[in-house]
Amino acid sequence: MDIDNILEQAVQSNASDILLIAGLPVSYKINGDILRQSEEKLTPEACFELIKSIYKMADNRDIEDLLDSGDDDFSFSVPKRYRFRVNALKQRGSLAAVIRVVSFELPNYQELYIPDAVMNFAGFNKGLVLVTGPAGSGKSTTLACLIDAINRQRSAHIITIEDPIEFLHRHHKSIVTQRELISDTKSYEAALRAALRQAPDVILLGEMRDYETIKAAITAAETGHLVISTLHTIGAANTIDRIVDSFPSAQQQQIRVQLGMVMQGVISQQLVPKLNGGVLPAFEIMIANNAIRNLIRESKAHQIDSVIFSSASEGMVSMDAYLINMVKEGLIAPEQALQYSSNLEQTKKRLQAMAALR
Repeated sequence: MDIDNILEQAVQSNASDILLIAGLPVSYKINGDILRQSEEKLTPEACFELIKSIYKMADNRDIEDLLDSGDDDFSFSVPKRYRFRVNALKQRGSLAAVIRVVSFELPNYQELYIPDAVMNFAGFNKGLVLVTGPAGSGKSTTLACLIDAINRQRSAHIITIEDPIEFLHRHHKSIVTQRELISDTKSYEAALRAALRQAPDVILLGEMRDYETIKAAITAAETGHLVISTLHTIGAANTIDRIVDSFPSAQQQQIRVQLGMVMQGVISQQLVPKLNGGVLPAFEIMIANNAIRNLIRESKAHQIDSVIFSSASEGMVSMDAYLINMVKEGLIAPEQALQYSSNLEQTKKRLQAMAALR
């Protein structure tokens, strides 16, 4: 099987990922399950040839980077069809690749069950908005929906800094400048600092990876821009702690003060298996009201969950409440709500009470 057939078949199968690993058949990830496509196992030599073909399709990218470092991230497109995000790697002395399938068509947030409460974050004109969750939880898709909403609603200059670019945005009311690490800029921090001289209104930062990037993002939000980014954290309280803890202890109180001023909200998400197959996103939504800002400044992030729970009228929702509502709507099983809840005992009691009322 050549790489063209593998890619085409993945698209036709609605696969989210393609796995090319020596010792295993070509495998696709479909609705969260890994499905082997044949009995024929890939040899190290076959894997090497397939990956060489991928590098050729990516504008003849130099494979020496992979051979030297053992890891490489990039993306490429099949014209008028699909875009693919590649992580190539060495494992057990051979080459392997995991390829994410990305449609040229931007996702429709309603079809993906992203609620209006999340899309409302596109209405902010300044400050810091974070989309958090584990790897593979759909953060990039949520970011793409938010940027598309801004693009269609506002006349703004949107700058995205990504590693790599996953969704291509056409210019609508806004102008969208998309920059990719390595091919367009050397680092998130360098691109973010340069962005401040490029008349931005909105800056999308693919990931706040380190102290320098987090510091630059907060500075950009302080200067009146809307900065949207991601972290691999679960829950708003953990997100605040993760940001503060990335700074030296002598700077942490100052960062709490800055965060208290610029933070607009945190969207935390995870993908949960639904009843009839596939997955659905579940969300915790935290909006930075005065109570939240005070807790951030006073180093009381652990109390944020209580404010979220008591602020449903302001559009906030806890992860457990969201999961319980998904059970109520018949979207997921109670067992899934328990598995993905943050407070198992409390969620179990609420589910039992709900079942008793039926």
